[in-house]
Amino acid sequence: MTDEPLVSAIIIFFNGEKYLEEAIASIFAQTYPNWELLLVDDGSTDASTSIAKRYAAQYPGKVRYLEHCEHQNRGMSASRNLGIAHAKGEFIGFLDADDVWLPQKLADQVALLHAYPEAGMVYGRTLIWHSWNGNLQNQQQDHFLDLGVSPDQLVRPPLLLCVLLQNKAQTPTTCNALLRRAVFQQVGGFEESFRGMYEDQVLFAKIHLQVPVYVSGACWAKYRQHPESCSLTTTHSQDYCSTRLPFLEWLTFYLTQQGIDRRTPVWKTLQKELRLCRHPGYLRLLHSYWFWRGRIVRFFRSIR
Repeated sequence: MTDEPLVSAIIIFFNGEKYLEEAIASIFAQTYPNWELLLVDDGSTDASTSIAKRYAAQYPGKVRYLEHCEHQNRGMSASRNLGIAHAKGEFIGFLDADDVWLPQKLADQVALLHAYPEAGMVYGRTLIWHSWNGNLQNQQQDHFLDLGVSPDQLVRPPLLLCVLLQNKAQTPTTCNALLRRAVFQQVGGFEESFRGMYEDQVLFAKIHLQVPVYVSGACWAKYRQHPESCSLTTTHSQDYCSTRLPFLEWLTFYLTQQGIDRRTPVWKTLQKELRLCRHPGYLRLLHSYWFWRGRIVRFFRSIR
């Protein structure tokens, strides 16, 4: 028995046999003891289903296996919502099958949510992880993105929504954030019409509009970079715009529905981003600028 609140860790997976056990191991390695793990199968056809079921059978008081009716593939948002619906914890955290948590994640984040009772969510830096395969040359590519705000502070709405919309800094990643269960009751869960790209940004947009968030400078997660990664499949500006535009149009409807004044900075930032996505040629030039600027900054940092 423990007085520490229960944390529900939710791993969603679809054909994740290559990395799933490493993700699970990072949950078991947590220094914070009072957690449960929900493994949500989004219709896998590989060995990841049997891997998840094996852990659930081996650790019945700690790990549960969930799947959609008739083993359907319903997408990332529906899978996360399924996990939330079955979660018992006061706090909820997410992890994709190809990413990992660092051992202090839950201990540090639960302590911060206790210290800042106004905060509905806490997140920090995420390592953009190229060296996961043990290749020493890839270590030079490991890096952190700028947070967009000064770290180690409580940020009130809607500042972080503007940062998210500008898409130039690291926003919350699902593998990094820890949320109070009450947040999902306040803003709702994931929007199931977003099956893949931007499913997380939709949730974070709703949170940033309504809920104070604590932003830390600590690193608690590694975000694996590999060719099959969802975030690496839309690098071309045309693809980027075609996947981003539905998110921006959804947010236009949501802000209108919420009665947000069109003279606010959030609306102005949103309108700017809409114009960029509707003119991908200009956006391509802008992406080129940010790419080379980042390369130059990392080069000078490496020779200091």
